[in-house]
Amino acid sequence: MNKIKKLLVVFFIIGYFPQVFSKDAPASFADLAERLMPSVVNISTTQTIVTRSNPFPNFQFPPGSPFEDMFKEFGVPQERQSSALGSGFIIDAKGIVVTNNHVIQDAEDIIVRVNGDKEFKAKVIGADPLSDIAVLQLDTKEKFIPVKFGNSDNARIGDWVIAIGNPFGLGGTVTSGIISARNRSIGLSRYEDYIQTDASINSGNSGGPLFDMNGDVIGINTAILGRSGSIGIGFSIPSNSAKLVIDQLVEFGETKRGWLGVRIQDVTKEIAEIEKLDKPRGALVASVAKNSPSDKAGVKAGDIILEFNGEKIKEMKELPMIVAKTEVGKKVKVKIWRNKKEIILNITLGRLETSEDFQEKKKKVENEKPEITEIKSLKIEVRLLNKNDIEQRKLPNQTTGLVITKIDDNSPIKNLNVGNVIIEAQKKKIRSIKDLESLVDAALKSNQKTILFVIYNNQNQKRYIGIKLD
Repeated sequence: MNKIKKLLVVFFIIGYFPQVFSKDAPASFADLAERLMPSVVNISTTQTIVTRSNPFPNFQFPPGSPFEDMFKEFGVPQERQSSALGSGFIIDAKGIVVTNNHVIQDAEDIIVRVNGDKEFKAKVIGADPLSDIAVLQLDTKEKFIPVKFGNSDNARIGDWVIAIGNPFGLGGTVTSGIISARNRSIGLSRYEDYIQTDASINSGNSGGPLFDMNGDVIGINTAILGRSGSIGIGFSIPSNSAKLVIDQLVEFGETKRGWLGVRIQDVTKEIAEIEKLDKPRGALVASVAKNSPSDKAGVKAGDIILEFNGEKIKEMKELPMIVAKTEVGKKVKVKIWRNKKEIILNITLGRLETSEDFQEKKKKVENEKPEITEIKSLKIEVRLLNKNDIEQRKLPNQTTGLVITKIDDNSPIKNLNVGNVIIEAQKKKIRSIKDLESLVDAALKSNQKTILFVIYNNQNQKRYIGIKLD
């Protein structure tokens, strides 16, 4: 009898566990992918870049010279097309498409390809650089198959997900993986709470959807970690955060975020001990903007915000996101730690986008003088390429690199010119000054001591330049 019982237990285990595994690990994503593909779109954008050839190519005026601009006017105008690729997904049968802001930023023409064959022109309904989200409207009366948003708060680490997009312009491509982590911050935007996934995401996937196993969108694929493509670490904007922005862009064409008017910092272990707080938590108020909602409510520098509108603040980074999601004009209760005790203040939220503090910060960033750094190994001075450079020179939106501001007479790259933009070295993209310094140092230590640069010259034409280092 005992043998029979043991056999029954074995059969039960064998029969039970495949069901468990089949539930967690689908045998195929084919049915799900087939259903979702018609709702995922490929986006291509174009810009017309007008340049003038230098009538005196062998003569360069000093940077900032009034003659530099004057002689440019005598050049022959030349036009060229710059293009960028991305992904998106349809959220309304009338042809409303969601994508990343950086996919369509400054685009003159936006073409959206649906289901691999039909192409439509699109216009921007609204875009938000702070969250990197944009909403488009297809120029057609056709009806489309939309997808639904899921609840990203329910997404758990280890859950299966699939990403569909347009990597490297190849068209509808499906990749699968799991949610690797939650609540990631990587320094790309003001409001970050990314879902991290190991589903392959590459250049061109930006703006595409991340689906759960119900076929609901739980994220917008936005960034990757790795210069040469996917290395199994991708980042998606959670659908719950994205939907708040998308709804506002559809309704108003712009965002309306709540605003407190404080600058905050982390509460460290030392600060918590000094303030007699039980543990490091909340957000320490470093300063309060004059005439801001917080100023009017009596918030002071040195206060620690522990709770906002009933939500506990565990870490400083949580507060800006919670405030931004809150309705403008709403009166909220804010719990503050001051003089070793809790107090409650009532604050009526303002609007971030119209605040003097925000406008001044935006203006400061636009007018900020770029920092110039010397690269001694090349005997040149450079600065980071910025947004103003990209706009003025009509470079592709995602361009990164260094602008040459000075070249010594004995520099190994004296055949380049001030104003040239170094965008690659040794076939690797340049995103920082340290990137270039490291690549040059590696080349100097090698036997060959040569380096391949990719630059934009002063006519904004891409050129490959081989340099022999001393």
